[in-house]
Amino acid sequence: MPDTAAGNYVDAIDAGAYLTSTSFIAVKRWRVRNNLPGTCQFCPVVSRSPEVLAAEAIDFAHALAELESAYGQDILQRSAVWLTIRESRASFAIEHEESQQGRIQRFAATMESMCGRSEDPLALDSLAALQASILGPAATRYGLRRSPVFVGHLNTYSDVVDYIAPHWDAILPLLEGLRASLACTVGRPPAVRAAVAAFGFVYIHPMSDGNGRISRFLINDILRRDGAVPAPFILPVSASITRSAFARAVYDQTLAVFSRPLMRKYAQQYQFGAMAEYDDGVRSNFQFGAYEDAMAAWRYPDLSKHAAYLGGVLRHTLAEEMPDEAAYLRGVYSARREVKNWLEGPDAEIDRIVRAVRENGWAVSNKLKKEFPMLADAELAGRIEHAVQAAFSPGSAR
Repeated sequence: MPDTAAGNYVDAIDAGAYLTSTSFIAVKRWRVRNNLPGTCQFCPVVSRSPEVLAAEAIDFAHALAELESAYGQDILQRSAVWLTIRESRASFAIEHEESQQGRIQRFAATMESMCGRSEDPLALDSLAALQASILGPAATRYGLRRSPVFVGHLNTYSDVVDYIAPHWDAILPLLEGLRASLACTVGRPPAVRAAVAAFGFVYIHPMSDGNGRISRFLINDILRRDGAVPAPFILPVSASITRSAFARAVYDQTLAVFSRPLMRKYAQQYQFGAMAEYDDGVRSNFQFGAYEDAMAAWRYPDLSKHAAYLGGVLRHTLAEEMPDEAAYLRGVYSARREVKNWLEGPDAEIDRIVRAVRENGWAVSNKLKKEFPMLADAELAGRIEHAVQAAFSPGSAR
């Protein structure tokens, strides 16, 4: 067909209805302004529903300013360290590995040292450095995967497949497309961009290990990169995701928005057959016969529900998780100061006493008396109990 010779240019998609690129390419042949938020390799669909508009409207600066006004800059700055550790612990809770203290500390250190620092977080060298930092020196596998991946669960005695990741040969084009999508949407609302980065990455599932942690790292990375959340703050979004069984179920349901229709369509296209060894050394008997047919799903995912979901998580984090952490930290410092009026000791030991009294219903336990014999004195114990309870009471002084 010949080029369109004349006529007004029109947008490919309506910016009022969908996430679009912040710039466009004028396609002379069709008289179209290509404002799609990606490329043919990866282009998410995000409908600007009322829920997504609410995510777009999150005023991170105002929320942080209110926290600073309520708790003071010192407490808020100190809470940044605790929030980073909390995010790390909660991130592992999503993967049911919250008891892995060494891994939690390593992920927290990665969040603190690498968040928002690399020029391009999805460049292969950046991903390699990020994965190595998260996994540590003793991982069995690093780098991009070269083998099939599925996510599932055991039902009685058989594997149930909940999600199949794209073919390993498609990883590089998909990653390049995700990078292009993030590049062309710079300036769009940070919460929406963070959702595209995190959920787009987890569905591509490109790495041999650490995909879930990297996807959650990307949320804070984008928020910092976009100037929404300044250093040193890390929003404990994983803590919001895992705050209750219901909240965790909502997270799983959000993932299922994409995975369930995919698996329903291709339920007859996978099987467990002969064991094979792949280029990355992985041995697997999983076989899927519709990689090419399913490529459109992976290339053009509808992430509208995901953006709305992450917006809700971020609002809860700013309104509940961060104030709770700041209030707790303020209580710890206040209690430490008051307890030291009656008892001398290193901050670490005083804090342990404060925590034990608080967790024991504002009472000195027999276990604590054995560890600190001076607390067997009923009068001293009573003063300590009163000091700790007063420090954590509503309306207590800073």
